[in-house]
Amino acid sequence: MQFAVSVHRAAEDYLEAMLMMKEQHGYVRSIDVAEHLGVTKPSVTYATKQLKQNGFITMDRDGLITLTPSGMDIAARMLDRHHTLTKFLMELGVDAKTAEEDACMMEHDISEQSYAALCRHAIGKLGILGEDDAGLAETAGTDET
Repeated sequence: MQFAVSVHRAAEDYLEAMLMMKEQHGYVRSIDVAEHLGVTKPSVTYATKQLKQNGFITMDRDGLITLTPSGMDIAARMLDRHHTLTKFLMELGVDAKTAEEDACMMEHDISEQSYAALCRHAIGKLGILGEDDAGLAETAGTDET
């Protein structure tokens, strides 16, 4: 991706939100993304232009957004991490609201190596996440050094 770190993070948030909208409603509109992320419509317009230029989304004449395969890969990875980290934090006793907020921050910054180690620990030693949890079966087995 050709974004700076802060824009990269924003791009991940936009793509993740778009995937969530697709799963909830069956379609993705800019206005829904704006409402979900709590940003203005012009912010979404700017972001969608950047995402489109980088090949992560397409838009049809009616303004409906579709994730490209590369956009879907990023969105699915972020959403899987979000769900997994939220569940992990809640199992440790963090309240749901805080766990959601913290997972949203952590999902962008944690390295693949640390994330895989956390998943292996949660599955093997703590037994709190099952291997059928989103993204865990493949991530937990990765050995990145």
